[in-house]
Amino acid sequence: MSPSATQAPGFKDVIIVGAGPSGLLLALLLAQAGIPVTILDMQADLDTNPRATHYSTPAMYELNRAGVGDDLRSRGFMPDGVSWRKLDGTRLVKVHNHVVKDHATRMTCLPLDQLGKLLREHITKYEGIRVLFDHKVVQIDQNADEARVDVETPSGRKTFKADYIIGCDGANSQIRRSLFGDWEFPGKTWQYQIVATNTYYNFEKFGWDDSNFIIHPEHWFMAAKITKDGLWRVTYGEESGLSPEQLRQRQPEKFRAMLPGHPDPSDYKLVNFSPYKIHQRLAKSMRVGRFLLAADAAHLCNPFGGMGLTGGIVDVGNLADCLIGIYTNQADTSILDKYDEIRRAKYNEVTDPISSSNLVRLCESDPEKALETDKFLQLAKRAESDELFAQQLMSVRHLKSR
Repeated sequence: MSPSATQAPGFKDVIIVGAGPSGLLLALLLAQAGIPVTILDMQADLDTNPRATHYSTPAMYELNRAGVGDDLRSRGFMPDGVSWRKLDGTRLVKVHNHVVKDHATRMTCLPLDQLGKLLREHITKYEGIRVLFDHKVVQIDQNADEARVDVETPSGRKTFKADYIIGCDGANSQIRRSLFGDWEFPGKTWQYQIVATNTYYNFEKFGWDDSNFIIHPEHWFMAAKITKDGLWRVTYGEESGLSPEQLRQRQPEKFRAMLPGHPDPSDYKLVNFSPYKIHQRLAKSMRVGRFLLAADAAHLCNPFGGMGLTGGIVDVGNLADCLIGIYTNQADTSILDKYDEIRRAKYNEVTDPISSSNLVRLCESDPEKALETDKFLQLAKRAESDELFAQQLMSVRHLKSR
């Protein structure tokens, strides 16, 4: 929807810092409403590192309305479900995704770097978007009339101005750090070390599902199929304090102990190996005047369950609605305070507790007693034989993220 012919737009333009999927999706949604957008990114091109892969119901809602859902489903696939298992492979419970049939909001899987490429294809259809790589934000400023960023570019330092500037620049967001300070990102860092790998291995021959969570005090991990050609994301916990070299040296023995069939390195192909620390953090605010934050720039959580990806995409959809409302003179700027209030509440009430329980379930539960002590697993067990309850369970767990 655009402003009426007799009414000027509520503002002129927007700058988005960060050309990751969240920034690209926000630009696409704004451009579809006729809002001019400039994207600035410090990298030379789109990020190709292995990251999140699964888009649950709230994320698919936003991606569908951006017009990329059909392409996403075509390039990716819909996982059949997710299981929780003991280390020996014994399945404790399985949640079946087919209970929502082939609905457009059913969970879909595609590596995040491929979503970035898909979004870039779509934004090229809009003349109102320009994407500038090798543009590193180094300083910010604002007044009553505009927001500004000073940017280092290949041709020297430049200043960019817009009515609103949105930080979609990830966990190390320069926008957030400039607003609050380099070390002001409230929350915690988990004591656990995580290693994420992309691995070709035949889990199917052992009867494993498309997504699997293994509960064990030492060898806890997740194994999920992420591409049609059989690439799997295997993310596992490790001892803290180890160097990347030590983690790499330990990887073959970890796989031998964890994976079904106890494989040797010759039995699988390791494509990516990425150790990292995990956090639960939320910025002090997602709005400071004409600056706004979204996705990882605003909040972080551990990766088990995809709550960070889901929350970030829903941030973007909500923020787009707010900005479009202002642009079309259907809302005043106070709606941006509502964006901050509601999205921070969703993090505190949904994203943080669910993602935290997902992690604790794997590494701190007794696998022999998990079904007796874990209320979520008990609900999932009931859903195995009650399709109506399964549909309700999935709706409550996912849709309340919006």
